[in-house]
Amino acid sequence: MGWRTGTSGQGVERLQILRTGNLVLLDVLNQIKWQSFNFPTDVMLWGQRLDVSTWLTSFPRNTTSFYTFEILYNKVALYLNSGRLKYSYWEFKPSKNRNITFVELGSNGLELFDDKHKKIAQIIASWKVQPVRFLALGNRTGNLGIYFYSSTTRKFEASFQALNTTCDLPLACKPYGICTFSNSCSCIGLLTKKSHMVSDCNERVPSRFCGGGTTQVEMLELNDVVTVLKDAPKRINVTKTTCANLCLNDCKCVAALHSYGNYDDPSSEQCSLYYLVAGIKQVEKGLGLSYMVKVPKGTSYHHNNPSVKKWVLIVVGVVDGLIIILVLGGLVYYLVHKRRNNLQGTNNDT
Repeated sequence: MGWRTGTSGQGVERLQILRTGNLVLLDVLNQIKWQSFNFPTDVMLWGQRLDVSTWLTSFPRNTTSFYTFEILYNKVALYLNSGRLKYSYWEFKPSKNRNITFVELGSNGLELFDDKHKKIAQIIASWKVQPVRFLALGNRTGNLGIYFYSSTTRKFEASFQALNTTCDLPLACKPYGICTFSNSCSCIGLLTKKSHMVSDCNERVPSRFCGGGTTQVEMLELNDVVTVLKDAPKRINVTKTTCANLCLNDCKCVAALHSYGNYDDPSSEQCSLYYLVAGIKQVEKGLGLSYMVKVPKGTSYHHNNPSVKKWVLIVVGVVDGLIIILVLGGLVYYLVHKRRNNLQGTNNDT
């Protein structure tokens, strides 16, 4: 026996699949004794309702991490889960701090309701010509999408996506990879080898520093880089040096994000400690952010060395630079080739 509905002794007489896609077990009075809508996986169909404290789950390939879309009292949110670790990377909150009791997928999008069955918020699907068919949590990307059926393409297409940029996805790159402005991946592993450069983002520093040895470690600072992962333990009024030391003194900590204040209190400094390195992306300069990763001592330049900042920027931008060179090279080749053809055509005419 691999699975059962648990409805033994409840007088179930019939199994039926409804027009909504809900699979139900009914008794002689047509009362629902069990329904698949109460046990969702990674898809939510039109008309389906999810109560607070329930979630959708999807499992990407070739990784032990998995994604969840969770219905909480104050928000709906996307999470990256790795073992006991959980970090959010997108969320939607009702206004005025109103609490959610359940959500329901309607024809125009995902509707949020309170305990009086009053709609308090809605995630609206942009395409309104065709009704919404289902909501899905992507197995490969972890993105949340609302889909309709296109009679033109004869495919299901997204009318809403929670994340519209590749670099906002938590696993857009391999561990210790940086998602650049061109939506390409660059490896932090390039920074941790003094003798040679490596291109595999998995050939880098160890992911754990607890137990089994006395490895000395240091923090490698990456400028103009941030992680999309949220909900990390946070300290307020902490300097960058203290932030780095907090991570160094915690063997489970593998990265730290330091910021030079926020909009509410520009004078404050914040430090977030991470026990997972993922979701790293390049950001604009001057945001006051400093992302630091823990590495074995001696495998990188010291983070206080000014050359590190320059080197990091070169590595992060190398893919973008190559793309620009290829595009310009192709354009020059096209113009030269076209001019030669014009000259040959002129000579033939004469």
